Amino acid sequence: HGKAVDAIAADLAAKHLGEKKTQFRLRDWGISRQRYWGTPIPIIHCDACGVVPVPEKDLPVVLPEDLVPDGSGNPLNKDARFLNVKCPKCGKDAKRETDTMDTFIDSAWYYMRYTSPNSAPNSAPNSAPNSAPNSAPPGAPGNSEAMVDARNDYWMPMDQYIGGIEHAVLHLLYARFWTKVMRDLGLVKFDEPFTNLLCQGMVVCETFYRQAADGKYTWVNPADVDLTFDDKGRPVSAVSKLDGQPVVIGGTEKMAKSKNNGVDPQAIIDAYGADTARVFMMNTAPPEQMLEWNEDGVKGASRFLRRVWAYVYAQRAALAADGTTGGTASNHAPFNLSKLDPALAKTRRELHGFIRDANRDIARIQYNTVVSFAIKILNTLEGVQAAANTDARELVREGLSMLLRLLNPFAPHITHVLWNELGYQGDLLDAQWPVEDAKALQSDTVELMLQVNGKLRGSIAVPASAGKDAIEQLALASEAAQRHLEGKPPKKIIVVPGRLINLVV
Repeated sequence: HGKAVDAIAADLAAKHLGEKKTQFRLRDWGISRQRYWGTPIPIIHCDACGVVPVPEKDLPVVLPEDLVPDGSGNPLNKDARFLNVKCPKCGKDAKRETDTMDTFIDSAWYYMRYTSPNSAPNSAPNSAPNSAPNSAPPGAPGNSEAMVDARNDYWMPMDQYIGGIEHAVLHLLYARFWTKVMRDLGLVKFDEPFTNLLCQGMVVCETFYRQAADGKYTWVNPADVDLTFDDKGRPVSAVSKLDGQPVVIGGTEKMAKSKNNGVDPQAIIDAYGADTARVFMMNTAPPEQMLEWNEDGVKGASRFLRRVWAYVYAQRAALAADGTTGGTASNHAPFNLSKLDPALAKTRRELHGFIRDANRDIARIQYNTVVSFAIKILNTLEGVQAAANTDARELVREGLSMLLRLLNPFAPHITHVLWNELGYQGDLLDAQWPVEDAKALQSDTVELMLQVNGKLRGSIAVPASAGKDAIEQLALASEAAQRHLEGKPPKKIIVVPGRLINLVV
């Protein structure tokens, strides 16, 4: 594609019909706003001296806090206390600038102020040792006259920025611009403010409205609407709960006050609990995609957490049957894998595989799949009865320990209670994060997909140590191969170690 564009551009240039250019969209940033709530612009207008900067000793210019924006214009223009001032140069009557700065001015660097909220104007420059990343940041607290101090160079640049997709252009552009200005002024030692960026998707919800004869829309909150569905579960009509009259079903849009389609999380918390609200939001969609708020998803998250609760209480007595208390994977005796029943060994391998995959996705901030792996862990554990024998109890004890630790950031309240109910040692918040046991993931056998002429015909289990010849013999002897080969010897056998074997007839 690029070569074709270059070739066409070259031909056009040769014929004097055009030339290839890069068109930049960057424009000057007009930062002034005719409104009250922005940062004051420190300028004074004098009839004699013209535009005069506010002297540094008089900074910052502070907004009066008792004005009321009533829609009739900038209230600063009507406030004599703020507006009328003496000219710093000639001493004559002058007027203060009433335009304020774009609020992007503040959001372009406020995160740096968090690193040194009480910085002194002349903080001693020092840096944190590379060998002690968890040590206290440098820089002594002082007054608030400087923007940042050496502590900012310790914490910045930011390791991970997570923000709404609506800020993917302006805010991030201004943040980069502002950082480079601070760099050029010697205030910071880095060039870019963010190391990694994740633009999270919007939370969207259905909209409902009525339209008056004059065309004006009145938006009705989803919580105040009763829906009627067809036999396929699709909404076909809606009425307001407040007056029983019809409302129009609008599209699904970003939650906003203007569309009155916001859902109060407190209503979900009151009905289902905070853990359900958190699990629903984490599990519904990848963080970079839209999250569509719907009651069915909330109910699904609630059902899952109720299953976790029910399973723990169903197994609690069995886990205490041998007189021992629960323990985390780090303080409980390890399994004797050589004596573990093959079925339980397979179950344990699955559990540790889920933990491995969940940790991989946590590193990628794919929290929705982490919840999915927690569900898979529960599904697997539900197939194990702790009362069966000691090995089963040990497996359930370890599996529940991993499940509760994995779920804790998503459902902190329920997991905290269940952790204590099962008698695991220490506070759940202090427990070691679950990681897979490499030995548990090892297997004596490997499952290979069996293909005939490239078409999947089944699978075979072969010893993990089996060589190519042994794998070929096991494949040829399998029932699936015998059925599809129809007595014909294969012309070629292709073995892809650890994955598949293909018999070519």
